[in-house]
Amino acid sequence: MALAFLEANPFDRVAASYFARLMADGYCVVPNAVDCDIGERVNSELESRFARTPFCKGTFYGETTKRFGALLNRSRAVQSLVLHPLILKLVQGSLGPYCDRFNLNLTQAIEIHPGANQQVPHRDEVVWGGPKGSIEYLVNVMWPLTPFTEENGATVLWPGSHRQQDKLTLPPEEAVTATMEPGSALLFLGSTLHGGGSNRSNMPRRGILISYCLGWLRQFEAQMLIYPPHIARHFPRELADLIGYSIHRPNLGNYEGQSPAVLLEDNVPEFIQAQDALTPQQQEMMESLIQGAVSPKKLEAA
Repeated sequence: MALAFLEANPFDRVAASYFARLMADGYCVVPNAVDCDIGERVNSELESRFARTPFCKGTFYGETTKRFGALLNRSRAVQSLVLHPLILKLVQGSLGPYCDRFNLNLTQAIEIHPGANQQVPHRDEVVWGGPKGSIEYLVNVMWPLTPFTEENGATVLWPGSHRQQDKLTLPPEEAVTATMEPGSALLFLGSTLHGGGSNRSNMPRRGILISYCLGWLRQFEAQMLIYPPHIARHFPRELADLIGYSIHRPNLGNYEGQSPAVLLEDNVPEFIQAQDALTPQQQEMMESLIQGAVSPKKLEAA
């Protein structure tokens, strides 16, 4: 079903090729996904934040690594990465079968400094307690701001590990290193075993991690606290929707019975009309029940 959606036109056939690799291996690299100028702008806009951010505390985040989030507040150029059309198609193909819509989960800048050890291999989906192996919870996208090499800590991944979720670890010799240049993008599933590589060079490795999750999950980063209405109303509507100013049908995440997008209006009404937000199938079933075509027992069974 997802491939049929992606193959709708010539542009989507390009997406279908990457989607097939993503599903087969648990990751794929899209070379030259954006102009290098965009990465240079992001780097410039975040330079002072990188310089002033302290190193992390704890072995997982890495005590020779710097991390900070809320990137849409700190770099206007990040918007174009979050809303990249090809990336969004691949995310839709991966998550669309399991949700009505997906949301932005995280935007995080990562700088791995010389001397950093390889991060403990992990799967990002573990933050949610649901069953594993039957659905995908998220898709990660790593955008390099510096070249990613084997020496400076490029992301390490285990191909096919999304189909081996009963195994917490896999042999190191089965791993691959995602070397790439700025402008490229590495996509990997939340079910794929991975970790930041060790930095054996004399320069930091910088990248931007953007992830998307099922629309009915709690986001890793509290998006609507980071981007409250007075900030989000200045974003493109598509971006505000991804942050969470939208409803996941049926009726999940509403504000006074409406989409929280109502909070982005210049004048938010004091009295708001609650409105159904149902899937077409649910709406049809409701109408059939009202008309007496479906008994309550049949509706309950459905």
